[in-house]
Amino acid sequence: MDTLSYKTATVNKVTAQKEWVLFNAEGKTLGRLATEIAMYLRGKKKPSFTPNVDCGDNVVVINAEKVNLTGKKWDAKVYLRYSGYPGGLKSRTATEMKAKFPTRLVENAVKGMLPKGRLGRDLYRNLYVYAGGEHKHEAQQPKKIEL
Repeated sequence: MDTLSYKTATVNKVTAQKEWVLFNAEGKTLGRLATEIAMYLRGKKKPSFTPNVDCGDNVVVINAEKVNLTGKKWDAKVYLRYSGYPGGLKSRTATEMKAKFPTRLVENAVKGMLPKGRLGRDLYRNLYVYAGGEHKHEAQQPKKIEL
């Protein structure tokens, strides 16, 4: 058998077939929604998936303010941030985060599921989250994904 005749086709930045997809977060559980979004951002739903290349889709999420958390997570889940100064640790519960920054619940959940490093930062730039039902990517004609 001639093993030199088999070529593994890998995708690069030029040959990647990127599409636009739309997720409606209304009534969806945050973690289950975030895993699906991360899979589309990463490109794992495509047969041409290459682990070291940004070959995923551009993802638009609408109605992020209407996402659900199960159990007592609205009060028990705490988001921490640190200013860099002594005593600079700040915290917010999920309820406070939803009231002040409704899109960050989805953004933080998805960002934590992406790879860490340069590739993860590039993938994160393909995510667009909106609190309401309107978005500014109608010209790209995003394909609606039902969960």
